[in-house]
Amino acid sequence: MLLAFIFVPLLGAAIMPIIRKIWAKGSTWIMTLVSFYLVVTTGWIAYQNFLSSQKLVLTEWLLGQKLALSVDGLSLIALAAIGLVSLVTAIYSAGYSLDPDRRPGYNALLLLIVAGMNGLVMSTDLFSLYVFLEIVSLVAYILIAYQNDVEGLEGSFKYFMLSSVATVFLLLGTTLLFAITGSVSFIDLAAGIKSGNIIVQLGFVSVIFAFLVKAGMIPFHAWLPDAYTAAPSPVSILLAGIVTKICGVYTLMRVVLAVFGFTKSFSLMLLLIGAISVVLGAFLAFGQKNFKRMLAFSSISQIGYMMMGFATGSPLGLIGAAFHFFNHAVFKSLLFINAGAVEQATGTRNFDELGGLAGKMPVTGVTSIIGMLSTAGIPPLAGFWSKLIIIIALWQGGYHSYALIAVFASVITLGYLLSLQHSVFFGKVKQGLEEVHEVKPVFYWPAIIMASITVCCGIFFWFIIPKLILPVSSLLGSMLK
Repeated sequence: MLLAFIFVPLLGAAIMPIIRKIWAKGSTWIMTLVSFYLVVTTGWIAYQNFLSSQKLVLTEWLLGQKLALSVDGLSLIALAAIGLVSLVTAIYSAGYSLDPDRRPGYNALLLLIVAGMNGLVMSTDLFSLYVFLEIVSLVAYILIAYQNDVEGLEGSFKYFMLSSVATVFLLLGTTLLFAITGSVSFIDLAAGIKSGNIIVQLGFVSVIFAFLVKAGMIPFHAWLPDAYTAAPSPVSILLAGIVTKICGVYTLMRVVLAVFGFTKSFSLMLLLIGAISVVLGAFLAFGQKNFKRMLAFSSISQIGYMMMGFATGSPLGLIGAAFHFFNHAVFKSLLFINAGAVEQATGTRNFDELGGLAGKMPVTGVTSIIGMLSTAGIPPLAGFWSKLIIIIALWQGGYHSYALIAVFASVITLGYLLSLQHSVFFGKVKQGLEEVHEVKPVFYWPAIIMASITVCCGIFFWFIIPKLILPVSSLLGSMLK
């Protein structure tokens, strides 16, 4: 069953050229059905055996290392987020304006990046992780520049350059660790490395640096705002909703937990980077006049919260980081869906040219309010609970100043998101927008889906934590020991 997470999307991508000749809209349906299948399969695995670790040995490569896929509580959360975001991206893409001759190729690329993310999430060794990470990155380069405009090409180039730097450091770190242990398996690495070894320390720093660049953490964030802003709207949804978190946040969590463990110096370093990203990301978002660019800087800030929760090294902090990982996938996808809807309806994403759209686009307006309030951590929405858990974990861990920073950044977040809401949806209708109306259902139904999830995850928080997050904490806590 684990192989299906990789091979079903790959099969869907492979048959796109054939489907195109038989059925013009077939590629869109395949993308949607594959995404729906992945969501259902993830739910089925979670229902069947959430606390155990399914492991499937695939093959052996030429240096005798076993390559395996593994699913546990953390990877199930990631797989669920991938499935949900890819599903709403597929639905949104169905209405997005694309050259009919290019649509099958576009949908094939979406399925390829989904297959890469699924493989990355289930990897149990650095070699497989690197291969799947490169698949995701290469497809992302193409998708960002898919419209062949100057903005897209520039955003793709910046992503390519900084991602290439991350790739070099990941390969360097993997090589150094392999030289010490003779293995790239997480289990073998954890058993074979010695914390005092200078080569191990260099390998650790190289690998962590690579993941911080992929996550877009300050000061390694230069690629993120341009890539998110320049990409076609469906691609922005996918990038902001899940790709960055899988390539940067998930990989860092997985490798630290499975291989290196926590040290005081590492926790303090990650806390500092997280706190800087939380605050500066929020302040940088405040000054933006572009809808998507503001949301891009907001993502930097929100990923900083995940890093701070994870950096505590406590089960409670890990719960908060994992829950915020999922919540952010939902509410940030929602906000980018609505940014795309506004641009689709008005032809602009510049705040100075927008205003008074609440009455003309009521579904987009209401779902945007839900997404923004969840992002800012307003109860009873899901974002409030995950942020609260992170703040409590910071306070209980003795990181009082960082807990206060997290609260302060939430206030700033509320400020710039209220400003966004007012600029776009309230005030007077700007000249030229008199005839604007709500977008087609194919654009607002994905927003309704994600808004409903963030509301339900907030209201039924008391049910979700024991059933979903606490088992993850138990699993991760055992790793920490």
